[in-house]
Amino acid sequence: MNRGLLLQLTAPLQTWGHRSRFNERDTATAPTRSGLIGLMASALGRGREIPLDDLQALRFTVRIDRAGSRLRDFHTVGGGMPRRLTLPTAEGKRRSPGSATLISDRYYLQDAAFTIAVTSGDAPLLRTCAQALKNPRWPLYLGRRSCPPSGPVVLADDVASPMRHLLRLPLSRIPPRRTEAVVVEFTADQPLTELIRAAQTEFPDMAVPDVLVQEAPDDPLSFAPRDRRYRSRTQHRITLRLPVTQCQGVGTANLHALAAYLDHEQEALR
Repeated sequence: MNRGLLLQLTAPLQTWGHRSRFNERDTATAPTRSGLIGLMASALGRGREIPLDDLQALRFTVRIDRAGSRLRDFHTVGGGMPRRLTLPTAEGKRRSPGSATLISDRYYLQDAAFTIAVTSGDAPLLRTCAQALKNPRWPLYLGRRSCPPSGPVVLADDVASPMRHLLRLPLSRIPPRRTEAVVVEFTADQPLTELIRAAQTEFPDMAVPDVLVQEAPDDPLSFAPRDRRYRSRTQHRITLRLPVTQCQGVGTANLHALAAYLDHEQEALR
């Protein structure tokens, strides 16, 4: 069984580009594979031209603690400037002042929270990434440089049975009233066999639904500015009903709950 890292990504704003174009910068509903590999590359201090071959060995399983809400930010660029300072066209020419303003919409997730298991058969790579995330060479950001994380992202490193803990870790969510279970979505770039096996072991009475499989065009081949390339990969999604007692509030309440869980499970994590 692969060992792994446990991360938590929270921030006032996050954005995970999915099929972005200049005039519409969208966001996926959860961290993308390209965004997470980019997070690792930034922590390691890698330039955009450096190959991503080794980081392709990383696998990400994301638990959506809070989906957040979608925010649209209306942008204008280049207006009110003299011709010599307007944005260049694709041919390298300058735009006339009367048509220099470019309009775009940028979308963000507000108040979202994600818990992530990072796994790989390459143990040295996991150790290197964990150390880099704790002491990043370059600042970390959640999809865009204007979106720094709210705090340290590493919950635990070198974790045994990461899928078990991904199921058991306190949820960053306000507990709803008069219910015994909450619906939690998971998404992964690998089959969810290990997560389902862990769920059936931890919660024997849980009804496990079918896995939704679809394509996502977010597997990065190159981040080079003049040679950005991505390929499609299979995305696996499932919704599970977890005990409502795992909802441990947000902010400092959730941080205290996480600390208590990690302290209590210290031996099991290893």
